[in-house]
Amino acid sequence: MKEYKYTINGKEYAVSVGERKDGVTSVTVNGETYDVALVPEPVVEKKVVVKAPAAKPQGGEKDDLQDALRSPLPGTIVDIPAKVGQEVKEGDTLVVLEAMKMNNNLTAERNGKVKAILVEEGDAVKENTPLVTFE
Repeated sequence: MKEYKYTINGKEYAVSVGERKDGVTSVTVNGETYDVALVPEPVVEKKVVVKAPAAKPQGGEKDDLQDALRSPLPGTIVDIPAKVGQEVKEGDTLVVLEAMKMNNNLTAERNGKVKAILVEEGDAVKENTPLVTFE
């Protein structure tokens, strides 16, 4: 049993905290005993949504995803500074990906124009997922 002395608003309190059994702890404050149950934190389920790449074009058309900016590792999209139709230069940040508790700026590998953004903020993506296509 642990014992503590507290002064709150000028009034002294003697507190004894007993062992925890079956999720309930016995706490005595100035001689009065209370059974205290810890309320567990709510479990927040994180939903993972992985978007499938668009269907490949039919015939002799060029595959838009061939030159797409792709996720280098699994993570969560936290910011998308790029906009559809925006002219970008090599090195411009297009998407910010949180992976392993670090934000990673994914940049344009060449000059071009953003044709489509295939993800949204909050999306969880797998490695090699196409994120942005170019014209």
